Amino acid sequence: MEKNEILARARDYIAKESDPTFKAQVEALIEADDMKELEDRFYRDLEFGTGGLRGIIGGGFNRMNSYVVRRATQGLCDYIKDTVKGKNLSACIAYDSRHYSDVFSLDAALIFAANGIKAYLFTSLRPTPELSFAIRKLGADTGIVVTASHNPPAYNGYKAYWNDGSQITEPHDALIIDRVNSVTAIKSMPRDEAIAKGLLSMIDKEIDEPYVAMVRSKLLRPGLFTAMAKDVKVVYTPLHGTGAMHFERVMGDLGLSVLTVPEQKAPDGDFPTVAYPNPEEAAALKMALELGARVKADVVMANDPDADRLGIAVPDGKGGFTLITGNQLGALHADYMLLSLKELGRMPGKPAIIKSIVTTELLSRIAASYGAECYNCLTGFKWIADTMRRFERKDGISAAAMTAEMTLYWRSKGKSLLERLDEIFVQHGFHEERGLSKYFEGPTGMTVMRGIMDGYRKSQPATLGGIAVDRIRDVKTGKAWNVSDPGATSEVDLPASDAIQWYLADGTMVTVRPSGTEPKIKYYVLARTVVGAGGLAAAKKASATKVDAMLADIRKVIG
Repeated sequence: MEKNEILARARDYIAKESDPTFKAQVEALIEADDMKELEDRFYRDLEFGTGGLRGIIGGGFNRMNSYVVRRATQGLCDYIKDTVKGKNLSACIAYDSRHYSDVFSLDAALIFAANGIKAYLFTSLRPTPELSFAIRKLGADTGIVVTASHNPPAYNGYKAYWNDGSQITEPHDALIIDRVNSVTAIKSMPRDEAIAKGLLSMIDKEIDEPYVAMVRSKLLRPGLFTAMAKDVKVVYTPLHGTGAMHFERVMGDLGLSVLTVPEQKAPDGDFPTVAYPNPEEAAALKMALELGARVKADVVMANDPDADRLGIAVPDGKGGFTLITGNQLGALHADYMLLSLKELGRMPGKPAIIKSIVTTELLSRIAASYGAECYNCLTGFKWIADTMRRFERKDGISAAAMTAEMTLYWRSKGKSLLERLDEIFVQHGFHEERGLSKYFEGPTGMTVMRGIMDGYRKSQPATLGGIAVDRIRDVKTGKAWNVSDPGATSEVDLPASDAIQWYLADGTMVTVRPSGTEPKIKYYVLARTVVGAGGLAAAKKASATKVDAMLADIRKVIG
């Protein structure tokens, strides 16, 4: 992009931005003639994708700021008003502990209000899953949560929701994107005026209380807490996010002893004690694990900043803790819930579980062992919710409550969660799942990512890690085929998404897809090794060796 064009876009942004801090950032860059930074901020508009917005906070069209949030909300308003007829329209807004989350959420609320759509705005930060609950509780037509999930502190984001409480999916997603891209004028109004006209209503306890009650209602064996809760010690960290309020409340009501990591309890958008607030990463749980070891905790739990993700670690029997991966926790939950429904005589006539296409196939095997179906959907909570709209979605708080119940149940049977997980592996094979991601920053980043995906489509790999690729599934083109007979294709029963999956001769599945909200490409390796005469230890070693080799091949492509 030429210098004059960049400067013209920068001055256009300054004229449109309402926040003086973001304006001043760009004015200072122009004054300093910092064309490298200006180009990064203006070479494109931050894309409103199917997952909403996510980007670095700052002034510019390619940043998260008040103008970008207001423009996106105006496009959402335009679509809602054209699509939903015959009722008074409303929207719910929640936000997390990130920098500017409160500012952006109010920006959005005032856009809704000025467009005649009543905005329900939480008085303070709340978990993302409570936003979904609030939409249904209040009968709202849409919703927004301002969060960048588990991204680093420099980021913020914006997730849009439909009237069923799930993130927006097709056909609404693409149509909303079109409306956002065509916005020419943005309507807003002062906060006091919005409240006076009944177009802005602040909410808190009227949603909090029924939300907590809902979480408790999802427990399968509440009597376990009465009998055993006093003997179980939980160490918890919200990683400076939104989770502590509800987590401590729910666990306390159940009679569990919860010790929250004091240094990480207070909301803080700098996330000062962690480099990356992802509860599934061992580094993020360091302080919680150290505290757990000191107090001899039975389980360590952590939420990400917006509390829609749960990570746990359990004692390893040697004085330390073992981190349970998201796939492993999902397998434990599926096993425990299906087992409990069967034992309690509450198994539905057609039991089913839902997983994404990059989630462990161990779930499919567990489901089959209980006579349940397993349905696959695209990656992301919104697609899971889209598949099971008539059910309440499990979230980071209710998943924690279920984890506590599951811990008590297996303790009552004389087993730890690790011991139960090993039993599952022996029955269904050891499943090792590993991911690999690479960021591509700057003006050429998206082009590089597209080049990688185009390269795969032009020349599919014959092997990965020395193991032959037997079958290929391209979710973007909707076609799947066997390598031995590429002309005989079958249809992929999923919405189009930029993802390719390779099925290897040993049963391993490898998926590659660009992120929908960030400039990065993601790989998922899902490997299975049968537990044979050498036992589980041998199966784990064999899996690690072959996954290492596959990841080495992938790195040759992405650098």
